[in-house]
Amino acid sequence: MKNYTIRMIDIRSDTVTKPTTAMRDAMARAEVGDDVYGDDPTVNELERLGAETLGKPAALFVPSGTFGNQLALFTWCERGSEVILGEECHIIQHEAGAASIIAGVQVRTLYAPDGRLPAEAIKRRLRRRGPRPPATALICLENAHSSGRVVPLSAMDETRAIADTWGLPVHLDGARIFNAATALGVEARAIAARADSVMFCLSKGLCAPVGSLLAGTRDFVNKARLKRAIMGGGMRQAGILAAAGILALKEQTLYLADDHTRAKRLAQGLATIPGVVITPAETEINMVFFQVQGDRDAARITSAFKERGILINPPENNEFRFVTHYWIGDAEIEAILQATKEVLA
Repeated sequence: MKNYTIRMIDIRSDTVTKPTTAMRDAMARAEVGDDVYGDDPTVNELERLGAETLGKPAALFVPSGTFGNQLALFTWCERGSEVILGEECHIIQHEAGAASIIAGVQVRTLYAPDGRLPAEAIKRRLRRRGPRPPATALICLENAHSSGRVVPLSAMDETRAIADTWGLPVHLDGARIFNAATALGVEARAIAARADSVMFCLSKGLCAPVGSLLAGTRDFVNKARLKRAIMGGGMRQAGILAAAGILALKEQTLYLADDHTRAKRLAQGLATIPGVVITPAETEINMVFFQVQGDRDAARITSAFKERGILINPPENNEFRFVTHYWIGDAEIEAILQATKEVLA
């Protein structure tokens, strides 16, 4: 039962999910130690559980998804090497150019708006070290993709096969891997099996206040632990945060199907509102993307929703994004639809 009251309906992102009462209680009671020394039993349990859930030998607790992705690049890649990834993925669009600063790598992007990296496009970009060309060191995938689309396992298998032929590792930005697993009807470990390292978030839709995990082989995680120290990611008595992460994995993943159902209902409702341009079938997880016809002032639209008790982000590339999550129920969906009718009238 949900037992936390939200004053505003916040659909800017699923990162806004606040901890459940059970999480707050677990955080208050958490047994802690110094994680840099490996002495925090709650962090150790979270890392064990996370690795087991994804079918990987080991995992490492990190402050954020961006930190986890950049730590993976930093661990896999030599400075001056090259990373292949889609031009619309989170690492490219929303991580502040960190790959060039932290790992010192060059990114080589390809057109993949739905997260599927075309096999031939990958092959055209692969390079060995030469007198001038940088060597390809890593291929990155994202599932679920930032576009809200889910990448089929068959598409991931194509990328995996190319990587194996070239002897390259694959890193998966699995920030919303549990959303992808829910949409595909598989366990998260089936998705993770296609990658050598996986980052996944505990805060995106799972209600944990802070944190992500980076999983892979023990050797990879041991190297990443050293690199985490270089990046300043040692968090000492982090068990207080890890306690919420444990509940995120054990309990909150079970509610994602409800988030998806409500997102589809929201998309279908938006499709009936004059002025909204949307394809409901493209809503695969908890993200609803749509456009508004006509020359509308985005700032006024955002302000009008806020006046009605709903927080939304302004459009990006002329596209609005509404995100459902644990704290958005049926009543909230109806309120969002009613507000949209009023704002666009």
